[in-house]
Amino acid sequence: MAHKNKTNISPYKTRKERDGLSGKALAQGNHGRHKRPEVIYSLEEANDRLADIFRNHEFGHITHEQRKKLAHFYRLLMETQGKENFTRLLKIKDIAIKHFIDCMIVAKLTELTFPLMDVGTGPGFPGIPLKILYPEQKIILAEGVQRRVEFLKNVREEMDLKNLAIIGRNINPYFAYPVQGVITRAVEDVGNTLANVLTSLQTGGKVFLMKGPNVDPEIKAAKELSEFYALEKDIAYTLPGTEDHRRLLVYKKIKMAPLPDFEEEPWPEDET
Repeated sequence: MAHKNKTNISPYKTRKERDGLSGKALAQGNHGRHKRPEVIYSLEEANDRLADIFRNHEFGHITHEQRKKLAHFYRLLMETQGKENFTRLLKIKDIAIKHFIDCMIVAKLTELTFPLMDVGTGPGFPGIPLKILYPEQKIILAEGVQRRVEFLKNVREEMDLKNLAIIGRNINPYFAYPVQGVITRAVEDVGNTLANVLTSLQTGGKVFLMKGPNVDPEIKAAKELSEFYALEKDIAYTLPGTEDHRRLLVYKKIKMAPLPDFEEEPWPEDET
């Protein structure tokens, strides 16, 4: 069975709070709204604007070729936003900082391990920006919502991204694809993520969890898995040039877990 959320932490509420909604907006939710970008910049102008933003936010080391790919990804994301509500961020500055830099900064803070599986990648975060940074390394994008899976396949084809696997399912303890690293920017509870990748993550492999600053209750609850995982790093940081606080947790798998009875895997819940 999939690991239960024992912390009483609401992923929905956490996501809304992280996205800057509170009070009445949180109570009402954001259902039925489908925001579209007012402007979609050309590849050349997007590249130029990304260059300025990266330079002003301590990411001037990103190469011209990498920026071109990020600009391409920006355009694909915004063009699809006209049909699918994949992101609340529609301005190129917000996308550059809160999507691209937010994903790529992990490579500055720690050494990633490959093959690397991005669990709950959504429209490709952090997996696609990391793939642009590590074109030769194998990255696996795991996503359970079919319309996002189709978008990811289109991105892979349009951007000619090699050694990029896409798995169209939710990850749980019955999933046994062997990897040396797992990364996620999803709001799922820490303990849930650690339990769900227990079978696929190899001993000695690492889980990289991109979290908000108030993650301590989740860390405490995840101690029930200390037989299998050790918290190796807990890095507090801010996105450069902003007041957006983050925490990066790095767990190392220290012991094999008993394999589940794969014949008992429940049918997946329907995704919309």
